[in-house]
Amino acid sequence: MAMNFEQARQNMVENQVRPWEVLDARVLEVLGRVRREDFVAPEHRQLAFADVCLPLGHGEVMMKPVLEGRVLQALELASTERVLEIGTGSGFLTACLAGLAGEVVSVDIHADFTAAAATRLAAAAVDNVELATGDAVLTWQPQGQFDAVVLTGAVAHLPERMLGWLKPGGRLLVIRGASPAQQVALLTQEGAGRYRDEVLLETDLPYLVHAEPTRQFVF
Repeated sequence: MAMNFEQARQNMVENQVRPWEVLDARVLEVLGRVRREDFVAPEHRQLAFADVCLPLGHGEVMMKPVLEGRVLQALELASTERVLEIGTGSGFLTACLAGLAGEVVSVDIHADFTAAAATRLAAAAVDNVELATGDAVLTWQPQGQFDAVVLTGAVAHLPERMLGWLKPGGRLLVIRGASPAQQVALLTQEGAGRYRDEVLLETDLPYLVHAEPTRQFVF
């Protein structure tokens, strides 16, 4: 029997995402509208709405729908805002960000991820996204500043230079710390080099390339 993707998508929103304290109507709407099944590998299409992380290649994963919902809600994006996504991955969260914000710049270190996301976003008629390939942890530098920055992979420590990419009053969402108890945190710029730091929940995701913890050698 063919899977009813529309029904599965609505079940995901109502039975997974909403019970996880995601109540923002705009976030629920975009998760119910963007075709998640079109952003996963063909062999994972039947699992597109499952409460699991899906492998993307290069040791990376696609976040669970519930975590995507919490991330999108925490950013509180306005339709006029400019967003930077570090870690394009499948392009699904990119599409959701684009549905909530005015402009999205998304960078990934893996050129094949960038290319696949470009194809998927074009097929979904998402036209307010600029994609780039680069190492955002060490070398890549965006043009201008952003109202919001979101890291879709974990970092052992947040690179200080990323805070400089925020506009005054901007928000940065980071997944930081040591696996398996990483923190999802929202940093809000308050001026004069001060940031409000709010821990939202714990999770466990692969690290961004070059953001892994330093290996500890025991002799």
